Formats: sequence, C-alpha cells, structure tokens
Amino acid sequence: MSEVPASGKVMVVTGAGSGIGRAVAQSALAEGWRVVLAGRRGAELLATAGGHPGAVAVPTDVTDEAAVDALFRRAVESSGRVDVLFNNAGMFGPAQSVDEISLADWNATVAVNLTGAMLCAAAAVRTMKSQQPQGGRIINNGSISAHSPRPKSTAYTVTKHAITGLTKSIELDGRPFGISCGQIDIGNTATSIMSTLDVARGALQANGELLVEPTFPVEEAARTVLFMAGLPASATIGQLTITAAGMPFVGRG
Repeated sequence: MSEVPASGKVMVVTGAGSGIGRAVAQSALAEGWRVVLAGRRGAELLATAGGHPGAVAVPTDVTDEAAVDALFRRAVESSGRVDVLFNNAGMFGPAQSVDEISLADWNATVAVNLTGAMLCAAAAVRTMKSQQPQGGRIINNGSISAHSPRPKSTAYTVTKHAITGLTKSIELDGRPFGISCGQIDIGNTATSIMSTLDVARGALQANGELLVEPTFPVEEAARTVLFMAGLPASATIGQLTITAAGMPFVGRG
C-alpha cells in the first residue's frame, strides 16, 4: 500500500507490544521496512517481531528521557537512520470525570500519552536533522477523542487534544529540515483497549445509556498508517480519521 518502496527504510514504532502498535509493526515488516520495536515489555516485543530479521526489539519506557534517547541511538546503530516514527504508545487512564480523578492517575496518563510522545518526537527530530539525506516523517497516534470526548475520559481526552497541538508544532518547525508530521485519529479498532471501554457489552454514552458499539479490524488501521508512512517526501497527511462504520462519533453528544 505504500507509495514509496519500503525496502531499506526504517520505522520506529512505540507501543509495539500489542494492539495498533503490534499491527503496524507487523504490517511494516511484511512490506519490507526495517522496524525498531519499542515498548515496556520485552516478551511482547519479541512476540511482535516473531523472529523477523528486519525487526529490532528495544524495551523502552517512553516516559524516561534517557531510555528514549537510547532507543533512537539503537535504531541508528542497527539500521543506519530513522525514516519514520509511529508515535503510538499510550494508555486510556482512569474512567473518571475531572472532580474524581486523582493527581497520581492524572500525572501517569499525561506522562505516557503526552510527555512520552513529546520525548519520542524530540529524539526523532534530532535524529532526522542529523542524518543524510536529512528529513523524515512522524505519525502521531491521536484518537477520535482529540475531536470529541467520551464520558468519564478527562485525562485521556485532554492528552489527545494536546497531541494535535504537538503534531502541528512539529510539522511547522520541521519544515526547514524536511521533517513532516501528521496525526491519525482512530475510533474503535478491535483491540484490548476496547475491552476497557466495554464497547462489545455496552459503552457509556453521553446521555447515560450503554450502547454496544461496532469495531473494525486493527489491520485496517495499520494499513492506513502504512499509507501515511509510505507517501513521498513531497506529500503529507496532516490529519486523518478512521473509525468503525456506524460508531457513535459523528453526532456524539
């Protein structure tokens, strides 16, 4: 699906041990990318890699600046450069309104979803500025919550709105260096986070009702990320939304 042949290109995928990150990493490997897999759990990263010779697993806590810097050094040491960062690591956080959430839970969600994304983007930009030929692409995984929140999702929604600002800032500041940045906002892939929201049994809606929501295969989200990643350097997608058909997003409220 990529527009530019992937052979020899290098992608760093955070949160690669499960869900969307795993699907993107495996799809990229199948298309000929060299993929550096980042995540907290080494065993899950190795499961994603599946012994593929183009995969390098680097256990990484994205909230740890030193660990993130080490991740990108390892990427360059193993593969020579970084062409794409899929900035994907995240957590849903507490299902609570602003008056219920504890400071500890707030800080934990912000640390992973926002600070972690910033640290990975910063390391990617430094790497892309220094390499020849200069440039690269960052794809931030936002969420449809970057547009419209679910009930009881204060911490998650705030961080995903902030990812939009991060995306636009990187895109603007990266232009002189051939670095582009886009955001994919995904709704209701069939992954483990959907179990957290109980979409299969009945997710809480704005009117207080529970509604069984449709999902779509995570492989389709991965194909879309790979399309964004494979565009020529002369093109970029600033923001793209993909959701399960018929899910309560348009008209949510």
